[in-house]
Amino acid sequence: MGSKKRSSDSVEEIDIQKSNTSSDSKVSSEHLKKKMKKVKKNEEEIEKSNNNDNSSNGVKPMERKKKRKALDKEKHRATSGDNAEVKPILANLEVKEVKKSRTSNSLPEFHIGVFKDLGSADGLVREAAAERLVMELQVVQKAYNMLEKKEDVDGGLKLEAEKDDGLNNCAPSLRYAVRRLVRGVSSSRECARQGFALGLTMLVGAVSDIALDSLLKLIVDLLEVSSSMKGQEIKDCLLGRLFAYGALARSGRLIQESEYIKEFTGAVITLATKKRYLQEPAVIVILQLVEKLPVKVVLKQVLDAPGLHEWFEGATEAGNPDALLLALKLREKLSDDNRSFGNLLPNPYSSSSMFSPEHLSILSNCLKESTFCQPRVHGVWPVLVNILLPDVVPEGTDSSTGLNSTKKHKKKPKSSSYEEDLQKNLQNFWDVIIEGSLLLSSHDRKHLVFDVLLLVLPRLPVSCIPIVLSYKIVQCLIDILSTKDSWLYKFAQYFLEKLSDWVSNDDGKRVAVTMALQKHSNGKFDCITRTKTVKDLMSGFTTEPGCMLFIKNLIDMFLDVRPLEEPSDQSQTTDDNSEIGSIEEKDVTSDFLKSWVVDSLPSVLKHAKLDKTEDSNELPEGEGKFGVQKEILKFLAVQGLFSSSLGTEVTSFELDQKFRWPKAATSSSLCRMCIEQLQLLLANAQKGEWPHTVTSGKEANDLGSYFMKFLSVLRNIPSVSLFRSLSDEDEKAFKKLQAMENWLSKEERNCGMSADAHRLHALRYLLIQLLLQILLRPGEFFEAASEIIICCKKFFPSPDLLDSSGEDEADADGDDAPVLMDVFVDTLLSLLPQSSAPMRSSIEQVFKYYSDDVTDDGLLRMLKVIKKDLKPARRQDSDTENDDDTDDDDLLAIEEAEDSDEAETGGEVADDQSEESEGIADSAGKGDSDSDSDGGMDDEAMFRMDSYLAQIFKEKRNQAGGETAHSQLVLFKLRVLSLLEIYLHENQGKFFTFIICKQQVLKVFTNLAQAFVNPNTTEGSEQLGDRICKIMEHKIFKAKHYPKDESVQLSLLEPLLEKNLKLASKPFKKKKSAITPSKKKQSASFQRYRKIVNLAQNSIYWILKIIDSRSFKEDELEKVFEIFKGALTRYFDGKNSMLKLNFLKEIFRRWAWIGRRFFGFLVEKCGGAKSKFRRVEGLDLVLEILKPLNIEGSDVGKKMVSKHMSEICVLIKELVMNMPEKQSKRAEVRKFCGKLFTIFTNLKLSAKFLESLDPEVCVACEGQIGKVFLDLKKQQV
Repeated sequence: MGSKKRSSDSVEEIDIQKSNTSSDSKVSSEHLKKKMKKVKKNEEEIEKSNNNDNSSNGVKPMERKKKRKALDKEKHRATSGDNAEVKPILANLEVKEVKKSRTSNSLPEFHIGVFKDLGSADGLVREAAAERLVMELQVVQKAYNMLEKKEDVDGGLKLEAEKDDGLNNCAPSLRYAVRRLVRGVSSSRECARQGFALGLTMLVGAVSDIALDSLLKLIVDLLEVSSSMKGQEIKDCLLGRLFAYGALARSGRLIQESEYIKEFTGAVITLATKKRYLQEPAVIVILQLVEKLPVKVVLKQVLDAPGLHEWFEGATEAGNPDALLLALKLREKLSDDNRSFGNLLPNPYSSSSMFSPEHLSILSNCLKESTFCQPRVHGVWPVLVNILLPDVVPEGTDSSTGLNSTKKHKKKPKSSSYEEDLQKNLQNFWDVIIEGSLLLSSHDRKHLVFDVLLLVLPRLPVSCIPIVLSYKIVQCLIDILSTKDSWLYKFAQYFLEKLSDWVSNDDGKRVAVTMALQKHSNGKFDCITRTKTVKDLMSGFTTEPGCMLFIKNLIDMFLDVRPLEEPSDQSQTTDDNSEIGSIEEKDVTSDFLKSWVVDSLPSVLKHAKLDKTEDSNELPEGEGKFGVQKEILKFLAVQGLFSSSLGTEVTSFELDQKFRWPKAATSSSLCRMCIEQLQLLLANAQKGEWPHTVTSGKEANDLGSYFMKFLSVLRNIPSVSLFRSLSDEDEKAFKKLQAMENWLSKEERNCGMSADAHRLHALRYLLIQLLLQILLRPGEFFEAASEIIICCKKFFPSPDLLDSSGEDEADADGDDAPVLMDVFVDTLLSLLPQSSAPMRSSIEQVFKYYSDDVTDDGLLRMLKVIKKDLKPARRQDSDTENDDDTDDDDLLAIEEAEDSDEAETGGEVADDQSEESEGIADSAGKGDSDSDSDGGMDDEAMFRMDSYLAQIFKEKRNQAGGETAHSQLVLFKLRVLSLLEIYLHENQGKFFTFIICKQQVLKVFTNLAQAFVNPNTTEGSEQLGDRICKIMEHKIFKAKHYPKDESVQLSLLEPLLEKNLKLASKPFKKKKSAITPSKKKQSASFQRYRKIVNLAQNSIYWILKIIDSRSFKEDELEKVFEIFKGALTRYFDGKNSMLKLNFLKEIFRRWAWIGRRFFGFLVEKCGGAKSKFRRVEGLDLVLEILKPLNIEGSDVGKKMVSKHMSEICVLIKELVMNMPEKQSKRAEVRKFCGKLFTIFTNLKLSAKFLESLDPEVCVACEGQIGKVFLDLKKQQV
């Protein structure tokens, strides 16, 4: 290339310059000339050998490189060997040449060092170098043009300008610069290509003396690809020509001299045909020129360029997207039809013909081949998208669906067919190109599909979203996201992020995207893709218009959903039977999508801020949310409760509204789901609307009242009936519930803000939930509903409310009629086991407002359920198992619990049938055996609840291990615990004041403790045990109020204290079993043991707090002292007592009167303890008792210590004469003695102590205790 030529020319020029030097440098110059000629000769020989080898067999590239490297080394040695001689010679030559040029030709100097800066990586440096280059050459050329005899310059320094390049009118420096710039654009060094192209652009545009025809020829000559070039050399030459043509197009000279445009266009097209990667940039070069040309010039010069027509003709067969790009842009420029584009564009041209299926089929090959430039998107796609979806949208387009579109588009004549044509063209494009060509091909083309989607989104109207997010697109997205190892997984995630960003500020787009994703995935998009895309989209509806639009679309989907019949792209090879599928599978598919619609409706309200509009104008309080709730309620009620016998549409003239049903009958499972969601909606409304309904007095904002009226209106329409027929009992209960709710609603409006208003509101919603529960589970709740209605009649009597049956009146007016609240509480308990979550919420709300009136029997009934044992002990006597006297004798049932442990571990293979029969007999005999707890309760409600418990025991037979029965009983207990917690919470201020006289606080405490300690009650359910502990801790132990008056007798607290002390000292026993339990089971057993011990300790603290508050006399506390004395005796003398030292210290710290009572006892026990470990621990207890008495001059402390001085001396003797063997224990003994001696000093008892010590003990103290004891003796000297 140019480098070879430049080396030889440089040698010749140096020779010419050396011949004109003075005689004093001839020797050195001749020596240098010989060396340079030798280098030139070697170079020529290598060149000849290379040509010969290439012509014959060809030399390997590595051999040529070795020869070239050897030549370069020789040239370097030749020039560097005489560097000291060459430099002064060249400097002398340059000085003389400059002087000569200034004197003879007067041409300004051109600094060739500027070319180095053109290759800099810094863009500012390149721009500055290009400007300096152009400035200097302009001055040089101007001076050259002013010369009269331009041939006089020929004898000077020409810098390679003597070549026949056609630039005869240019100065030598300019000719050299042009040639060097053309060669420079082929260099791959740093940013040389960009810098030299910039210099060439500016130079050609600034100097008009550069002939364009000569420059076009020079570009081809200097950057010609020869047969000897390989690989990178060819690429550099081709890219150099591309950059040179680009520089020429950007220079602006072609616009001024348009006669060369045809030649220029032909040259660029010729270049584009050489390599594929040159096509798109070549087209861009032509288009950059075309943008600045008038239409006439484009028609005459560009379209008639040689090779262009042939290029267009072969584009569709070859798959040339660049030819299509050029044709589209030229057509846009011309705005007229032209046959030169071949079959790339229709003739005559129109958008409908351009995007017709026939023409798109022709273009499909071109567009498929546009993936060669991945990951960049080919330039033809933005052009097609601009044509397909023009940025100018007619006013009013998508006004019915787009909610937040605040963009003002340019006005265009309104056309009724515009939107239809737009959708048609987009549908054709999507069917033929996207889904028919790209989506069925390689991963690269799937990637391109989503790239095109991202281009389409900013221009896409809301009405066209279902077209773009079609079934195949969504299925492809699901297939990619369902596998994390997929090649396109990360890009699919990126696409979803961009899609979410696109819909973030437009509810219309959000609705359309959500519906498309779920419709084409059968409502399982998030589930299959393991993302939260749909969930996040649904959480974005925060305004009332957005929520209403989403609800409307969900309803339309539910009513119009059809089974999806399109097969997935991944199943193209399946047989016909699998593609068609069965009718049952399609029904399941449609039902699943409908179930998603039903589940999604209530969740719309979760994130919505419905009291404000988009303009932040506040609505009347609750109006926005209530409107959305009504729409959801109407849909769920119509689809879940009713069916139409005359068609799918029914008009209600009273409500002035049409109601629709799906063409296919709704399945019973969907109806049940609608009812469940309706219950949930009403339960949430009950929590959120109160006390707004009462305070505002607006019945319209009461969702429960609205539902009952809506229900009544629809039941009165002849052609509408309930989705299932009701039995006579259910129908009767249904009507009674309607009538009672209507009466309670009237009473509520008349009550204002009184306490009864809260009760009425809660009762009304309980009746509504019961009404729906009758429809949900017929035949199970009519009895409970009747009893609730009777209770409501008693709570709020009305003479003309309902026609009462004779049986109801007899039950209400009998002499042995149970207490009303007992019946009511028992009925609520009977509803808990089989009720739904919204039903339980309503029960809890009712119980909350009636908790003040709960009787003792009702409370004990709840506690009895919590204590219910799934595995009753076999040795329990049936006559006394529920007797309250047994509770007094064994308040915590410790012995029974131990027996149950043994029975559980050793009797696993026993006869299950006998155990179950015992459980059934136990549950069935509750009402007869426990007269105290069950007396006066409603027999029917009790029978229902006991029957439920009996059913649990029966189910145990059919389930291995009884897991189902156990879990059901645990759930029942948890629900009853919720009511008990509500009861304790609501009565915090007056709880103990009310029940102290009846000693019920101890009943609650003992029953909960028994339930927790009994392994058969809580084992297997950690949640149940933790819940009991939490209630006892927060509602009893840490309660602000506790029994302080004389209503709680000390005789009741003493056995409680004794039992809890035994429980706190009980050791951990491993279960006896033939099979060694796993580590997990052992760990669980130990954790349970620790919780029981902690409960016993907290119970003792609470009992002592009650005893301390009563200020009993010491003689009255003798029984308490005996209990503690027995526990301490077992602690020191026994091996099985596990009382914690910190627990005892805490008792002595909180209640010092206990410690003072046992000071002498503890000193004596420490002195005579059998275990040295217990003796050392006992020392801490002694010090803990003495801490509050360690005050100088304390009479109480001095008196107590003096009284037990002899025991203390015995203890000191025992300690110093029998010091422990372990160093740590000896340190504790010395620490105890030091603190004890300090107390003696403060109480001024040191002399008495020393006098009481025997001489041998003093000697031992000096030896074992040391300095502390000696200091004590010195104080008495």
